[in-house]
Amino acid sequence: MMSKKVSLVLSGGGARGLAHIGVIEELLNRGFEIHSIAGTSMGALVGGVYALGKMDEYKNWMLGLDKRKVFSLVDFTWSSQGLIKGDKVLQKMREFIPDQNIENLSIGYAAISANLLTREEVVFTTGSIFEAIRASIAIPTVLTPVKTPDGLLVDGGVVNNLPINRAKRVEGDLLIAVNVNAHIPVNRLIISKKQKEENESKYQIKVREFYQQLSRILPSTKEEYKEEKLGYFNLMSKTINLMTDHITRLNLLQHQPDILVNISRDICGTYDFYMAEELISTGKDAFAKSFEAWNKTANSTQNSL
Repeated sequence: MMSKKVSLVLSGGGARGLAHIGVIEELLNRGFEIHSIAGTSMGALVGGVYALGKMDEYKNWMLGLDKRKVFSLVDFTWSSQGLIKGDKVLQKMREFIPDQNIENLSIGYAAISANLLTREEVVFTTGSIFEAIRASIAIPTVLTPVKTPDGLLVDGGVVNNLPINRAKRVEGDLLIAVNVNAHIPVNRLIISKKQKEENESKYQIKVREFYQQLSRILPSTKEEYKEEKLGYFNLMSKTINLMTDHITRLNLLQHQPDILVNISRDICGTYDFYMAEELISTGKDAFAKSFEAWNKTANSTQNSL
């Protein structure tokens, strides 16, 4: 008899992490019980929201971002450590998602961060879940690090982007890992042309506003210098992605999940949150296909015994 208890591991990956919502929804639709979640960056955020029992509120908020003034939530800061504080976004989330101590949650939870000063991985399993999430999503050069008495915490993806080894297990459970940075072809779902054009139009406006805001805090008004700095920003993003991918590959060689759900890293950019609807649907579809493939193999193996 197949176990219905699941230990879930969710990778970081920026906007691609919204696919985790779809994976969780599909798991629940199939009658599975998630007893623990370990996540990094967006995986820690989405997993934390689920652990708090506020997934519907968070999903609806993300789907409604096209109707909001996103930049009212972006707190730019003049800092060599990052462009955005990130406090406004979390403060907005606090309005409909209450903070709790991790040890008081109804399921096991772990969020991964990295301490730049001690060069160590930090695993949050107690204390404020909001503080854990904030540390885990502190993408270097983008979100400012979190200062603590003994360290400077940044995005856990730089040390463990798919924290399979941090999963809390119980006997007979299924270990399911979701990697939203997989080097596989994009399996893009069909959406209406009208909806796609509306989403892209609104997104392009936001991108222009972002660059306008960004140019105001750059130390030069020369156009060529702005382009150079933006190029550097993109270079850093690609460098971090390469590093996290390499670490994930090594981690998978040492720790094999029962089911690995792969979602293409090319489905969208790191900050393409306007694609929430498509990404959530992609997560559902990816899990369904991975589960059916695993189930078919498991049944074949059982029948051959």
